[in-house]
Amino acid sequence: MSNLSHRSGRASRRCGLALACVLTIAMFCGVVCSQQAASEKQGGNANAAGAGERVALDRVVAVVNEDLILGSDLDEEARMVAFQPIRVQEVATREQLIERLIDRDLILQQIRLLPQVAIEDAQVDSELRVLRKNIPGCVAYGCETDAVWEKYVAAQGFTVEELRERWRQRMEVLRFIEARFRMGIRISQAEMDAYYTGTLIPAYQAEKVTPPAETTIADKIQEILLQQQVDKLLDDWLTSLRAEGSVRIVKPGEELP
Repeated sequence: MSNLSHRSGRASRRCGLALACVLTIAMFCGVVCSQQAASEKQGGNANAAGAGERVALDRVVAVVNEDLILGSDLDEEARMVAFQPIRVQEVATREQLIERLIDRDLILQQIRLLPQVAIEDAQVDSELRVLRKNIPGCVAYGCETDAVWEKYVAAQGFTVEELRERWRQRMEVLRFIEARFRMGIRISQAEMDAYYTGTLIPAYQAEKVTPPAETTIADKIQEILLQQQVDKLLDDWLTSLRAEGSVRIVKPGEELP
């Protein structure tokens, strides 16, 4: 089913931090700095400059309920695209990166309110071992060995430990979304029938391809519909979090009060 089903599924999704985007974009999961971490980073830069080094001070690009998102976070987020197993055709704009990090930080703030079982290093490493076999750039590098994997990670500007922590964060976000939104959703047979006849069949016909029987792709139809509903619930929830909290995007050249 492939291309047609995925294409029709993608057409209905917004690329904020809905689950569809989390599954791809959250692969770029960068660490959103807290206010304390940001001040430490600023202080470190100041000390380096005082020692005679030329260092550009990091600047705040957004404030999310007192958490700071810095320019360096945007840079890290953009560089994490190298760890996506699916090639990205379009480069995210600065505005898209900011919105992505704002949404992610709102989710991480909610995660911090509820105690969770920590995701162990072994779980993270297991996912990364699978990932490195599927990243196009890493395959070309020959990332089968740990030594080459470390070189590939370093070439993207990260250490293996930094990548592990970003991936752990990604897993935490996905686990939270799964538990909060996906578990209670039920897809009826009528909904699956309507999607098959109203969306998939016309898509196959447009490509002059004979559509497969609905029973043979029922699981994939259900997954698409589940994901669409999760997307909507997540998007509405993030909108309410923004309205209830304090989110400010700092324009270039603008000073914080």
